[in-house]
Amino acid sequence: VPYLISMALLVTGIGTFIQTRGFGPVGSGLVAIQGTSFAFISALLMVGTTIKARGGTNDDILAMMFGVCFWGAFVEIILSQFITQLKRVITPITTGVVIIAIGISLIKVGMTDLAGGFNSDDFGSVENLNLGLTVLLVIIFFNAHRNRWLRLSAIFIGMSLGTLIAFFAGMTDFTALTSLPVFSFPQPFKYGFNFDWALFLPIALIYFFTAIETAGDLTANSLFCQLPIRGEKYLKRIRAGILGDGFNSLMAAIFCTFPNTTFGQNNGVIQMTGIASRKVGYFVAAVFVVLGVFPFIGAVLQAIPKPVLGGATLVMFAMVAVGGVKILTSVPLTQRN
Repeated sequence: VPYLISMALLVTGIGTFIQTRGFGPVGSGLVAIQGTSFAFISALLMVGTTIKARGGTNDDILAMMFGVCFWGAFVEIILSQFITQLKRVITPITTGVVIIAIGISLIKVGMTDLAGGFNSDDFGSVENLNLGLTVLLVIIFFNAHRNRWLRLSAIFIGMSLGTLIAFFAGMTDFTALTSLPVFSFPQPFKYGFNFDWALFLPIALIYFFTAIETAGDLTANSLFCQLPIRGEKYLKRIRAGILGDGFNSLMAAIFCTFPNTTFGQNNGVIQMTGIASRKVGYFVAAVFVVLGVFPFIGAVLQAIPKPVLGGATLVMFAMVAVGGVKILTSVPLTQRN
């Protein structure tokens, strides 16, 4: 498990750099933070249970998972080349609705974390709710402050204060740090490589849907960056972004971690801070790479209590939904729409 987490962070960093920098036709050129996608969980669990039922070992399960994810990435890569033909589908109306749906689903995640996290023993406890709401209110307060630097630092201040409160309240746990390796180096196809058509098809379908989701996320990103959300330049940006997602997922499978996608949460940060500089994307990418190579550092950050994360992300996720509404209102709302 530590290796999988380290590779997820490492590939996230490399993928974020590719998306932000852009290399020829690969990468949107936006601050599009990458991350391991939640959308594949159910399909990957099905892969695992199927291989286990066949008598496979844990390595056999992982080999099959990464094998089908490897070939599935080509679905997204190929689909990206037909974005121009899909421009009647990828419109402000459809992307706006998709972004609103993404925002609402993320708000649920944020509220769950604020209450303590999924399946936590103290879910919904007064301590969790108080801590999460404190972080939430602090971020809102500083985000509305007249001082520009305090406004830009609202998320950092809120999370730092929340973590400090949690530490003194005994709500942090650093016991996992003792069992982690100092370094973690990537090993291509460490667990082997396998393929099965029946297990591949659900994965391929999810790649198709995540491509549409990425189009929505990049549209919101473009909106917040005051870039056009229609026309040839826009479609070229979306094509490059989806191709970047596919390439990054391909790389993820090679280094034995799960598919990557553009995260919509980042759009909430851009909306709140007003910062969309590529330099920030490069910095974030470097941080992820360091976290991947040095698991100890990543584990320290993972020790941040869920209510703190929930309080911070709830604000950002709400911004994502608001971004979807903005896109919808950017075009005339007729009876047909």
